[in-house]
Amino acid sequence: MPHLLRVPARPAPPLTGHLPFADAPAAPDPIEVTSRYLTRGGLPWFPVSGEFHYSRHPARHWEEELLKMKAGGVTVAAAYVIWIHHEEVEGRVRFDGDRDLRRFAELCARHGLGFIPRIGPWCHAEVRNGGLPDWLSARACTPRTDDPAYLEPVRGWFAAIAEQLRGLDRAHGGPIVAIQIENELYDQPGHLLTLKRMAQDAGLSAPLWTSTAWGGVQLPPDELLPLYGGYTEAFWTEADGGWPETCRKHFFFTHQRDDEGIGADLRPTTVRGGDPAPTDRFPWATCELGGGMAVAYHRRPRVEPDDVGALGLTKIGCGSVWQGYYMFHGGTNPLGELSTLQESHATDYPNDLPVLTYDFQAPLGEYGQVRPSYHELRLQHLLLADFGPLIAPMESVLPERQPSDQSDRETLRWAVRSDGTAGFLFVNNHQPHEPLPAHPGTTFTVDLPDAPALTFPSTPVTVPTGAYFCWPLRLEIAGLRLDWATAQPVCTLDDSGRTVLVLAAIDGIAVELALDADTVTSLDAPSGDVTQADDRILITGLRPGTDALVQVKTADGHDVGLLVLDAATARTAYRGVAWGAERLVLSPDSVVFDHEELRVHGSAARPSLAVLPGPRRPLTVAGAPLSATADGVFTRYTTGTDEGAGGQNTARAATLVRPAGPPPETVTGPLGRASAPSDQHFATSAAEYRVDIPDELPREGTLLRIHWTGDVGRAYVGDALVADQFFSGRVWDIGLDRLPADDLRAHGLRLRLLPQAADAPVYVPEHAADGTATAAVRHIEWVTTHSWSVRAD
Repeated sequence: MPHLLRVPARPAPPLTGHLPFADAPAAPDPIEVTSRYLTRGGLPWFPVSGEFHYSRHPARHWEEELLKMKAGGVTVAAAYVIWIHHEEVEGRVRFDGDRDLRRFAELCARHGLGFIPRIGPWCHAEVRNGGLPDWLSARACTPRTDDPAYLEPVRGWFAAIAEQLRGLDRAHGGPIVAIQIENELYDQPGHLLTLKRMAQDAGLSAPLWTSTAWGGVQLPPDELLPLYGGYTEAFWTEADGGWPETCRKHFFFTHQRDDEGIGADLRPTTVRGGDPAPTDRFPWATCELGGGMAVAYHRRPRVEPDDVGALGLTKIGCGSVWQGYYMFHGGTNPLGELSTLQESHATDYPNDLPVLTYDFQAPLGEYGQVRPSYHELRLQHLLLADFGPLIAPMESVLPERQPSDQSDRETLRWAVRSDGTAGFLFVNNHQPHEPLPAHPGTTFTVDLPDAPALTFPSTPVTVPTGAYFCWPLRLEIAGLRLDWATAQPVCTLDDSGRTVLVLAAIDGIAVELALDADTVTSLDAPSGDVTQADDRILITGLRPGTDALVQVKTADGHDVGLLVLDAATARTAYRGVAWGAERLVLSPDSVVFDHEELRVHGSAARPSLAVLPGPRRPLTVAGAPLSATADGVFTRYTTGTDEGAGGQNTARAATLVRPAGPPPETVTGPLGRASAPSDQHFATSAAEYRVDIPDELPREGTLLRIHWTGDVGRAYVGDALVADQFFSGRVWDIGLDRLPADDLRAHGLRLRLLPQAADAPVYVPEHAADGTATAAVRHIEWVTTHSWSVRAD
């Protein structure tokens, strides 16, 4: 079916200088806000932020995990500064160990990442009291208002944060690019302005001051940049409510920024602060695109990698100019001195969360696990790293024929970002729970106001079920004009003076490259078919892979390569500076770039990576040279030894110590939602298993992976709770290095699993629902990941 979209005439230039945001005068690359996009150093800037709660992760791992985030395309790390984590006991403010805010910010600076402290004071973040300490909640004051009895301790808290971040602002070359005030406060603009002024008076400064903007938030005019969100699923809705409509909407291309569903457990969707923030004064920026989803006891959604990938790509097509993910990295709640620190019914919050785990099914897990969603997002972030400055100023345009409503699964969902001459086409044919049909015979016509219309591809294609992708339109690459490609741009590279555009093929769609013939002098496509019609050269029949390179000499004398990777290989691509140059690295394992060192984290017996362009010096691991062979246009390096290799052991059994008793009766809390079983049930009703830990296992990098069924699982070393999980059909990972070594040797590791009552009002994904009634460990396995440091000698 043909699909038509008409790009309107170019709009008037965006507003500039209309907002009271200012970067430090000495900043060499000042950050500014127009009404449509952000700029940095005078050029369009498309940031990618990822949430990582430092106080929920061991400080010894922060640096490597930040490098993983950077390798995943994140350019800015965001983190709640959770008050109760730092001042659980009044007057004893802690910034030591895993609470060392300054060190976390300095690590961001060391590795070229921006930093956004989200300073609250109320954060939510599924933390006890939303992050407010118990001692504050017990005071005779009205939190989250201008009550002087509330503002007085907040003033001291902001002063403590400012002291930790002193000298790390942009005026001193620091990483702080924005500061968020409060969270999800939708009806008190005066209080938000008070908090901003208090933070400034304390000494905090940033070029951008932000606020969450969902729920029709009322913001003090022009004082805070509104940031939006969108999640693929929600733990905060009712157990029997089905897939929320407010989540479904995010898989459609739309220009509606607000999401009235986020935080609706604390603010019903029928209650709104007011009209949405004006879209003609602020760009569409986000801070909470769901990188996964937490689980509550009563509702345990499962998020798949393609859900996250489709959400992210759809938002770019909708007009986002700032991709902000919550969470990008999972974590673990610290154990409080006075109480546990998770959101729970015990403090009259509407959801019971696990005591410890805050994994969030994030792209990087609670223990740093690299998940498939990380690879899906990295592919998009590679696109934004190179082409974000082009995309950011481009308007989002919707097609002539759009879905009639959110139940329409038949109409193809697509949009274009364009400046009137060129652009990018976005298609999403994926959504959770309800698969979308394939669309055979698809062609697109994009009518451009400042250039000839494009109709493509030359032969209709089938858009497969589950596909989501971006195609370039009239893209200029070093003097070559690529009118279209049925493959997604990944990045550009300099390969010995030749500019290489790397593209990713879309599974199920044949690759077609259309070149403007007037920009081509000569062309070599060894594995493709080349035809010319009028002023366009078509290349078809390419077999994507590391050797699918089309070489072009442009009319102005430049050498350009068009390299089309297959979809699977493209998801192994990393780009970064290594051994003195920017390179594209293909690896099925996790890769981080750390100045002159590249590290590979994986479990393969022999780590393997392909590099373009290949370095002139030989590569070594632990002083031993790597063997180099050709892999298409890449150079592939492998080690000749298994030394230091990790691996995944075969399944093993845990030892049953005690079978489960009858399941606990379900009790309910606020809003009538099921409450998690109390501690006593784990002593009386839980099945108990002993896990024997082999002496030869390394502590660092080893996960205990538990395949289990039941309702709630807890892990203990002696009497100490060390890990927990609500069953949702996922495996349960526990990092061996998080367990207290001496106590582990003395007491061993015990798993206690509770079964679920048959009538419990709890949502578990359908494929896993049969597993809740029986509390059992099916088997365990040890998964060990080692690191290889690759250097050029």
